[in-house]
Amino acid sequence: MPLSNASKFLLTTVAIAGGAYFYSTYSASKAKPLFSGDGEWVDLKLKAIKDVSHDARLLTFEFPNKLSTSGLVTASCILAKFVTDKGSNVVRPYTPISDTKQKGSFDLLIKKYEDGKMTNHIFGLKPSDTLSFKGPILKWKWEPNQFQEITLIGGGSGITPLYQLIHEVLKNKEDKTKINLLFGNKTPSDILLKPELDKLAKQHPGQFEVKYFVDKAENEFDGKVGYIDKDALKSVLKGPSPTSHVFICGPPGMYKSISGPKGPRGAQGEMGGILAELGYDKTQVFKF
Repeated sequence: MPLSNASKFLLTTVAIAGGAYFYSTYSASKAKPLFSGDGEWVDLKLKAIKDVSHDARLLTFEFPNKLSTSGLVTASCILAKFVTDKGSNVVRPYTPISDTKQKGSFDLLIKKYEDGKMTNHIFGLKPSDTLSFKGPILKWKWEPNQFQEITLIGGGSGITPLYQLIHEVLKNKEDKTKINLLFGNKTPSDILLKPELDKLAKQHPGQFEVKYFVDKAENEFDGKVGYIDKDALKSVLKGPSPTSHVFICGPPGMYKSISGPKGPRGAQGEMGGILAELGYDKTQVFKF
């Protein structure tokens, strides 16, 4: 029986809709990660800016393909680059704090330093301006339940790779790794990601604990006024063990005091400081 015009129209509409769904599904499955480690710089447009403290901002950079992920894994970082008026390249590493599987964009938490060429440039960017990136650079390949317990020691903006690790562990219900975080800053207002960290600690009692340290506090503070010292470390560390590991990221003074400084060109360097006094060697500590 010949089809009526209405039936032909209905079949055509269904076919087009089905084709569009198949194409969108196929495109999503074939969307390539933004970064593949090929060394190519990618210019990304700044989508949004949010002030999170007096000297720190959350910046969202959007991808050309909204279906793409960044290509990062935990724990890895990217490089950012801009060219000065004199033609010199300024390159710095940053760790996005957004989920590594987030599509279409990533978020950078940037702290401004008065003499920081890159941070001063970034803080001068406006929405729709671009910045060049490449990566990813793998720092430590995390595997679920890699250790029974990890202790994270952070200072200032050094929280970003530690937060990436915390987020990765706690989002996975199968990963039972216990996490201790000791986080040092100048003042309570300098503590980056505190609402997020407090929320995670509340959601994962017994698995994630955070202790805050500040150089000075004018008002009541839910932490300790003072540095992360030997007593603070001994309160969470049970001693060197193949079932535990220590990760640290912070300013040079923190490395020198707690773990010994990093080596040249990002090398781990020799163990020193408080952790060496407590018996830890460089196979049991990772310096971001």
